[in-house]
Amino acid sequence: MITNTFFSARLGIVGDTVRHAGRFSILLVMSSFIAAPTYRVLATLRLCQGLSSFGNFGKPLLLFARLIHRFTLRSASIDLAWHTKIAPGMKFTHGFGTVVSPSAVIGRNCTLFHGATLGRGDRILSDGTRITGYPILEDDVWVGPHAVIVGAITVGQGSRLLAGTFVTQDIPARSLVIGNPAQIVKSNVAPDVFNFYAGANKDLT
Repeated sequence: MITNTFFSARLGIVGDTVRHAGRFSILLVMSSFIAAPTYRVLATLRLCQGLSSFGNFGKPLLLFARLIHRFTLRSASIDLAWHTKIAPGMKFTHGFGTVVSPSAVIGRNCTLFHGATLGRGDRILSDGTRITGYPILEDDVWVGPHAVIVGAITVGQGSRLLAGTFVTQDIPARSLVIGNPAQIVKSNVAPDVFNFYAGANKDLT
């Protein structure tokens, strides 16, 4: 039985294409896949997630798609597991050195520049207990070059994290953030989304 993952993957490739090329068509999917390494990474991620919906029937194809995905990651210099939860309209700019934890969650119309990191963060309590968390980017978040977000941190809708920002706490929606540690220098900023995708947002849970 095909689950909603298949339809989410289809919506994802539509949204990613709009972000990359300004509109959607099958021809644009094909030409972007050939010409743009950062788009290929998303296309193969969506393909893997779609094939995973077919259960045992899709396993041989999924294995092949995962191999292709690994090749596209190398060509774009991006670390991105195929099962990472990413809503439609994702945009990688340049890509080189970008790292996304498999357990991070990325909302619709987000943008990640080269060197950005969304990673695991651990806190060790006084009794030795380890608490592990991963970032959540809400819709329309812009993450600049070499910005670092680690741990159980939520970046609010429409926020912009400038180059080199190191985020150590939750960021409210529509904040302009800079520095290490991160500081909010402006509130109620307009989201920076090139080729906004207004399609339906799917539940990522």
